[in-house]
Amino acid sequence: MLRYTFLRHLATTAFAASTALLGVSSSAHAQGTTEVPFYYPVAVGGPIAKVIDGFAEGFMKENPGIKVSPIYAGTYQETIVKALTAHKSGTPPVTSVLLSTDMFTLIDEDAIVPFDNFAKSADDKAWLGGFYKAFMQNSQTGGKTWGVPFQRSTVVMYWNKEAFKEAGLDPNKPPTSWVELQSMATKLTKKDASGKVTQYGVQIPSSGFPYWLFQTLSTTNDVILANDTGSKVTFDNPKVIEALQFWVDLGKAGVHPSGVVEWGTTPKDFFEKKAAIIYTTTGNLTNIRKNAPFDFGVAMIPGNKRKGSPTGGGNFYIFKKSTPGQQEAAYKFIQWITQPERAAQWSIDTGYVATSAAAYDTPALKKYAADFPPALVARDQLPVSVAEFSTHDNQRITKVLNDGLQAALTGTKTPAQAMKDAQSEANRLLRGYK
Repeated sequence: MLRYTFLRHLATTAFAASTALLGVSSSAHAQGTTEVPFYYPVAVGGPIAKVIDGFAEGFMKENPGIKVSPIYAGTYQETIVKALTAHKSGTPPVTSVLLSTDMFTLIDEDAIVPFDNFAKSADDKAWLGGFYKAFMQNSQTGGKTWGVPFQRSTVVMYWNKEAFKEAGLDPNKPPTSWVELQSMATKLTKKDASGKVTQYGVQIPSSGFPYWLFQTLSTTNDVILANDTGSKVTFDNPKVIEALQFWVDLGKAGVHPSGVVEWGTTPKDFFEKKAAIIYTTTGNLTNIRKNAPFDFGVAMIPGNKRKGSPTGGGNFYIFKKSTPGQQEAAYKFIQWITQPERAAQWSIDTGYVATSAAAYDTPALKKYAADFPPALVARDQLPVSVAEFSTHDNQRITKVLNDGLQAALTGTKTPAQAMKDAQSEANRLLRGYK
């Protein structure tokens, strides 16, 4: 499944649309069935919806007193708008998969309850402690667990092995550093007789989630963009500016497309040999495996001062205004769907990282990884991965950073000025959270 595109601004969602979307009563039925409306961030239909529907049906067969109703609510951003609108109207979903970076926003809106309220037994606590620590960085704050990892990812690098051969490069040795990336991208860039580039050496998308892709550069330059309490950012740090300058310079050198590069079309550009190396989510792995008309490789993000990538993707949250019975039912469903066997199957079906080490010990995922080793790259990158950028007032702060990155990439500001301006605006917006 593809990671979904952020809207530039929060859309407004009418109360009536929100309540109509729920489509079910927020209270338990008289017959004793507990209703669990469940918002999921994808448009109606498609293979992912079928997988989620299958999970819901499987759970209900084992738990006949609980009715889980998946509601396909659009993009991640549309889904959180709908969820918060429903929360404010008093008819929220019981649970939803939303971005892990929405945690501070949901806490500030008093919309969710911590999972610690339900994890009372030793088994419960063992389950909650079984997720990869890298994923829990965007799931815990203030000593509490607010989200449970489900469809999580890291950014990885894909490369066209045929293009490497044609350029005289070893097809089994991708770049591992910024220096190698720039050198190889130069050799991989192709031009036609008129001098027009027909194949760029490297492509890092900068629409949709510019901040997330930029973290592959800031992290590897050994700088973190926000503190762990979400109250302070470091956009004007010299290491941040240096990382942005590197990205801009790839475009100036002609080995990377200039300006803003589309997130959604980057895999297609890879398939069509318009880019020899791309950065995108491991959530694109199944898509690329099915559609790339050439042999390709998957590798960790090239390092500079260190290796690393941000984590990404969605967590389960439980909404506060649902009834205690609904919350317990949602907790049971979330435990069920994140068990190792199901997490393994989800990873196989989508390309997302299975969220626990136990999932990688299942026979199904062991066999899949043995047949297709690239499936392990994102997991193996987790020890050097960092939290996805997230702050209080996250939508506005993220937009400030995205706008600054795009200003530098389009040449309307220097990287230094773009980050200085972004820092100033972020400081203003975060003043009340310090």
